[in-house]
Amino acid sequence: MPEAASPSSRRPPRARYRELTLREIKDLAWEQVAEGGGAALSLNSIARRMGLTGPALYRYFANRDALLTELVREGYRGLAEAVDAAVPGAGEADPELRLRAFVHALWTWSAEMPHRYLLLFGAPVPGYAAPEDTFEQAFRPMAVLFDVLAELPPGPAETRAVSGGPLRDQLAGWVDARGGEPLPPEVALRAVRCWARLHGLISLALVGQFTATGVDPEEVLRVELDALLAGH
Repeated sequence: MPEAASPSSRRPPRARYRELTLREIKDLAWEQVAEGGGAALSLNSIARRMGLTGPALYRYFANRDALLTELVREGYRGLAEAVDAAVPGAGEADPELRLRAFVHALWTWSAEMPHRYLLLFGAPVPGYAAPEDTFEQAFRPMAVLFDVLAELPPGPAETRAVSGGPLRDQLAGWVDARGGEPLPPEVALRAVRCWARLHGLISLALVGQFTATGVDPEEVLRVELDALLAGH
């Protein structure tokens, strides 16, 4: 009995060609980002490497910012998928194990995809502002972190910090703006502190700031994670 045709083989040739061309454009774009950051992205350079004219490439992406936005979306999707695959669901493991899995997933993905990580979380690309809808995808890993931290008791410093004042209102507004389940402000603050500490460490490691010190950033990461779990 003959094998069933795959969904891709059933698409019209023009659609398959477009899909392959889009993939090649993005692969070459990621190469440029890896070599020189988001500011190095050039549609004309990609067109030359593909043997296309500039106008032909513009049928796929109207300008540099449109291509950059697609890379940002793809980067956030990749990170979210890595986190989703690594972190057990609620009830499948205790929250400490889930937090360790989250941290490990973020660390591993950034080490394997440093250019993607730095495009998302590094210095802004001059003249580029990501559309608002890209931040919805950016929030997916943070939502997992919220879910995990909601099962852990907040530290005394976080409880004191959100007892009143502008920070409490700012955290509440941020959580409301992102949608989802209501979240106690002390949990939101713990998530922000965790996010900031992890990204600070990862960013320093990726740009080589630990090299001259002789300190292994993964060892520092373990200390930071232990401190987070202890509520410090």
